Amino acid sequence: MNFNLKNLLKPIFTKNNTGRFKFGSCPYKKSNVAIQCDPKPTVRKSHPKEREQLKRFGNYCAQILPKFIQKVQITKGDELEICIVPEGILPVLQFLKDHQNAQFASLCDVTAIDVPSREYRFEIFYNLLSLRFNSRIRVKTYTDELSPLDSCVCIFEGANWHEREIWDMFGIYFLNHPDLRRILTDYGFQGHPLRKDFPLSGYIEVRYDDEKKRCVYEPLELSQEFRRFELEVPYEQFPNFHKSGPLPEDVPFDCKQHNEDN
Repeated sequence: MNFNLKNLLKPIFTKNNTGRFKFGSCPYKKSNVAIQCDPKPTVRKSHPKEREQLKRFGNYCAQILPKFIQKVQITKGDELEICIVPEGILPVLQFLKDHQNAQFASLCDVTAIDVPSREYRFEIFYNLLSLRFNSRIRVKTYTDELSPLDSCVCIFEGANWHEREIWDMFGIYFLNHPDLRRILTDYGFQGHPLRKDFPLSGYIEVRYDDEKKRCVYEPLELSQEFRRFELEVPYEQFPNFHKSGPLPEDVPFDCKQHNEDN
């Protein structure tokens, strides 16, 4: 059988005059199906109607709780954010959970970020979900290194481990928490790993001891040669282990020069 490779290798999709893609000449498909080309298929498109509804609901919450809500904003991805004072965590979350027009009864996540240059360096985020209205909302507040926050475990029991993780990673203390202990690091760990002022290198290592059945802290025995953290050229970190030049046996043999000498 004679195959025409030129016809078989034609592109399946070709662009027509309207700017759309359609099936081209293909031996297996003879129908023309138009496909719209989306330049950014993964970016969620903004819906003005939904943004208007979110804006109205945010203003509604601000009118009911003006003492605690400082700002209402909508992000680029059509997400409603309510910025509150630290004293308003419990009343705002209780309102969003129990109010008939809200019913945000599911706490998806509680997390935080650290910006040391700010006066209130920590921002705490509460992500809520309303299954009744199929809607999400984000509540934001702030604190510093010494000011504790009220625990919302009395409202959302699922916040127990989230607040323990924030305490472990950032050092933010939550008042009236039933069991505020470290959850990821060892109980005797010094410091909080996700703070921006946490040292990147140290002289103590942590390991699990099978005999003692616990984590032990020991001095780190590491030569000064391995304490260089100059990351401009990663291949030149340990110059003492590099050869200064080729050894005599590594010099390539010159046949022409050898013949002239002989």
